[in-house]
Amino acid sequence: MRRALAALTVIAIFGAGFELAVERHWRSVQQLVPWAALTLLAVGVLLLLATRLSGTVRVIAAVVLLASAFGVFAHVSANMTVGSFSGALDGVSMIGQWWHAFTKSVGDAPPLAPGMLAQAALLLLLATYVTGRPSAGRHAEAPVAVKEPAER
Repeated sequence: MRRALAALTVIAIFGAGFELAVERHWRSVQQLVPWAALTLLAVGVLLLLATRLSGTVRVIAAVVLLASAFGVFAHVSANMTVGSFSGALDGVSMIGQWWHAFTKSVGDAPPLAPGMLAQAALLLLLATYVTGRPSAGRHAEAPVAVKEPAER
């Protein structure tokens, strides 16, 4: 199970990396944050599989979760800026402005794209809680009957 979750994390890393590369997401220091997060996730997978340092891997997953939240906020803020300069949000309540920015009604930044990082981090985090012990399922050994010695 641990290796399966690690494999899903690796697939998510490659998927997010491909998406970032297609979007040429490296034009500013801020746009390098998800690349650093993907690197951390890769290191986390290696640590999980090679050393089983669960505590360190959990810290890495938490850092990536924070980077993901930062990405969502940065994308929504960028959309808000576009909306305010274009006049599309004039006369709209503050909650309405945030809603338009979050749903990408204004701006081009995809607010949920950083969620791919969160998903990968949660997979990695979940993998740290999986133990190598077999479950008591169908492969468990049947209890052995112990015969009491007969009294004399």
